[in-house]
Amino acid sequence: MHTKSAAKRLRQTKKRTARNRKWKQKAKTLLKTSRAQLASKDAKATESLVETISTIDRAIRKGALHRNTGARMKSRLLKRLHTYAQH
Repeated sequence: MHTKSAAKRLRQTKKRTARNRKWKQKAKTLLKTSRAQLASKDAKATESLVETISTIDRAIRKGALHRNTGARMKSRLLKRLHTYAQH
């Protein structure tokens, strides 16, 4: 049997984990689509890129992603953009 406070912490953890997982998954999905669009030189790639970066920033603000992780994701994405833009 858990104490009342331990039971509450378990409930809170469950909610927070679900919330963080949602934001992480959303960021990963958008990253994947942005990469694919950049590789295929799709016209909508820049719009997708803006949405992806804003979602990553939002996930950082919400605490779902660490700021360095988010920065690394954005950096790699922009690096790809510049690579494909040159060729």
